Amino acid sequence: MNQSVAVLLRSPAVIGASYMVAAGVVFAAINIVTQWLAMQMAFPAASVAFWQYGFALVLSLPLLFRLGLRAMKTAYPWRHVVRVLLAALGVQTWLLGLASVPIWQAIALVMTSPFFIIVGARVFLGERVGAARWGATLAGFTGAMLILSPWSDSFTPAALLPIASAFLWGGSSLLMKNLTAHEPAETVTVWLLVMLTPINAGLALADGLVVPGGLALVLLLSAGLLTAIGQYLLTLAYSAADATYVQPFDDLKLPLNVAAGFIVFGYAPADYFWIGALLILSASLFLMRLEIARGRAAVA
Repeated sequence: MNQSVAVLLRSPAVIGASYMVAAGVVFAAINIVTQWLAMQMAFPAASVAFWQYGFALVLSLPLLFRLGLRAMKTAYPWRHVVRVLLAALGVQTWLLGLASVPIWQAIALVMTSPFFIIVGARVFLGERVGAARWGATLAGFTGAMLILSPWSDSFTPAALLPIASAFLWGGSSLLMKNLTAHEPAETVTVWLLVMLTPINAGLALADGLVVPGGLALVLLLSAGLLTAIGQYLLTLAYSAADATYVQPFDDLKLPLNVAAGFIVFGYAPADYFWIGALLILSASLFLMRLEIARGRAAVA
């Protein structure tokens, strides 16, 4: 029995899932730290993004040196620039959202990103979507509308910021999908590492860059360290097992962030949240099953 357990624990599937769950815990901690900075300390979102990802870049320098700037050689420089710009703007809107809405609402709404990718793949890449994927997309957006509740008295326009972030990150992912069809993953990674901090710096300077001190500096250093660790854990997860297997474990970020928000801030989700979250999670998992089936069919 003990030997069977040991073999199971050493299996790539269990290792990959463990790394993905660990990454989810780390990113939940990042969201807590950044929401504290933005909401409790009123630290500007643009400055949070610059310092957080700037510190993460410094900690990621060993990876950058290992890959080398030669990996930036590309036939599509402007696609890389637009992709990183969309990612940077997604970070900005996400942090602005965390300054205004509770984590449980923000994390559920940002999980609509795959549905924007479906729409974008049809509009910009001409991919055939099919009735099943359209149905899942409609279900996901319906769940988002329930969580957003624009008809309620508690609704504020700031609640749209996580959806804007999902839209921007969806566009960035769509460009990444297009680029990885023509270029190595290393090229896409290096462009992101090299370009993200300068773009964040420009946005922070335009907003009046704030230099942190005291508790803000400690929190931003922590956020930068956690960002580097989280990205590394994701890399380990995808290298240990197939992406189609470990990806569903990424959906655990929803309950992890809800629990973290309740423990630290006392945020309790509204009743309608659970219905909307169930629709979003179900639609995401359904799309994942479709992608697995398509992949197997392509191999066959």
